[in-house]
Amino acid sequence: MSETDTQFIEIAERRIAYRHTPGSGPAIVFLPGYMSDMAGGKATAIFDWASTVGRECLLLDYSGCGESPGEFADGTLTRWCEEVARLVQKVIGSDRVVLVGSSMGGWLMLLVAQALGDRVCGLVGIAAAPDFTSWGYDEAQKASLAAGQTIYQESDYGYDTMPTHAGFWADGEAQLQLTREIPLTCPVRLLHGQEDADVPPETSLRLAKALRSEDVQVTLVKGGDHRLSRDGDIALLLRTVATIR
Repeated sequence: MSETDTQFIEIAERRIAYRHTPGSGPAIVFLPGYMSDMAGGKATAIFDWASTVGRECLLLDYSGCGESPGEFADGTLTRWCEEVARLVQKVIGSDRVVLVGSSMGGWLMLLVAQALGDRVCGLVGIAAAPDFTSWGYDEAQKASLAAGQTIYQESDYGYDTMPTHAGFWADGEAQLQLTREIPLTCPVRLLHGQEDADVPPETSLRLAKALRSEDVQVTLVKGGDHRLSRDGDIALLLRTVATIR
């Protein structure tokens, strides 16, 4: 088995699937979005690029997602943050890390960065969606979630319907980031499609304002949707990641 093939590790009694390629630092860690995994186009593009240029890179599937066993219904930001932080500590050789978060992964990267502290030297958000439990649901949906019910929404991403479980929603409401200053001072780059129908581009502007860092740049991509997965979007992502050293 190649060292870049999928491997498994036990973290907090959960079996987590990951792919790792060694190399120079800072190491790149990709955090997928909600109900996504490390087999997605952006994740594999970053991993392949990192392998080619000799950069250390880590991909993973949160518990209950992709190749990691478990129940998706048990997933929360707190749970997945613990998995990412401990996996970084166990697997990454470099003493410096760049976190790249897509959609929900952009919320999670803020939590992981605060957990890892000074080891994080940069963040790259792709349609980052912090606090979507607050702005992404109407009042009736929030009432159902607060009552402990699972709600289902139509999806454009290959799922019949997309569930939101009460436990995830409640945990998210306890992890809101845009209501205060976010105590991160590393360089941050935020990429957002102007035609994003799922996460308003204004969310990245709100995030930029909330971050304590003075080195924050927001790039709005004309014609870009939520996925930002066109060839030009991927090229922009790779250029952006490469600039953070």
